[in-house]
Amino acid sequence: MSNPERDIRAVLEESGPDYDEFSFERPTAGHQGEVFLVSLTVNGEKYEVVVKFQAGDPGFALEPFLHDYIADRTGIPVPRILVYKEQPELDVEPYFVTERIHGRNLAESLADLDDKTHEAVVEHAGRILGDVHNQIAFEGYGRLMLDDGGKLIVDDFTWDWQQFFYESISASVNAFEGGPFADLQKDAQQRLDETIDVIEATDIPRLVHDDFRPANMLFAADERDPISAVLDWQFVLAGDPEYHIARTDFLFIDPTFRDAETQKRLRERLYAGYREHREFEADEAYEHRRAVYHFATLVWRMAGFESTFADFSGLAQGRYEARFRRQYDELVDRLP
Repeated sequence: MSNPERDIRAVLEESGPDYDEFSFERPTAGHQGEVFLVSLTVNGEKYEVVVKFQAGDPGFALEPFLHDYIADRTGIPVPRILVYKEQPELDVEPYFVTERIHGRNLAESLADLDDKTHEAVVEHAGRILGDVHNQIAFEGYGRLMLDDGGKLIVDDFTWDWQQFFYESISASVNAFEGGPFADLQKDAQQRLDETIDVIEATDIPRLVHDDFRPANMLFAADERDPISAVLDWQFVLAGDPEYHIARTDFLFIDPTFRDAETQKRLRERLYAGYREHREFEADEAYEHRRAVYHFATLVWRMAGFESTFADFSGLAQGRYEARFRRQYDELVDRLP
């Protein structure tokens, strides 16, 4: 985007009220694409909204659709869509405007949370998963999209969850090529090939937010339900709910706490939250699948390493690379 101020002004002129002045900033973490926090003054009163532009995303229409679709069917805290313009009258990219929900970014605070607050966050994450899995199901597995009539569908759906998962993670492994983990590409593919048989579908396909991580959460520490907003719904699929649970387990718990007892305590809170909406049994077969799902989640993070840490110093990149390599070795040792 060449001129955010010009484009935001155009959005306000087309879709906003008559305002006295406005200002904007980018969020400090989370959010995919061109996102701006906008403050405007109207007759002396201050209002705040969030503006997101398409920025080349061909599936852009899916996200504003899902905000309202999910809010109408679940209790998940999703910002409501105020305006969506697929074909703006002014010379700007397609955009949508949402209400602004306040809260701190969870990724920036997770490592500093006290035990009680961290447990509450993890349990609430479990309730969110249980809620969406309980309310939204599909006929087959695959990425979600809108058809020409604006209806939510599964694109090129399959009944073979194992194959869908395998192809998805193999694509992440292929992305190692030419990057900092290129030396691990062959080994990662071999590990996936050796363990893929433990993956099986255990339930009807459910909606999976495939970027459900602390960077896409806002939270208010003093609330019983501390996650105040779940953001960035453009990466969604119809998937096996165990995959979603295990992935959340890894992204919210394991990278932060290396102590096994702490991990176990937090994991039980995650499961307890989930069970408020749906049954779930972490039996031995699930533990094997969980190990593979954890490995796959790390591979996904490693595949996106260069874009995630592009703005970090060389020293910081080196530290994170070393950390990912240690995690890789640890997770390989846990594979069935």
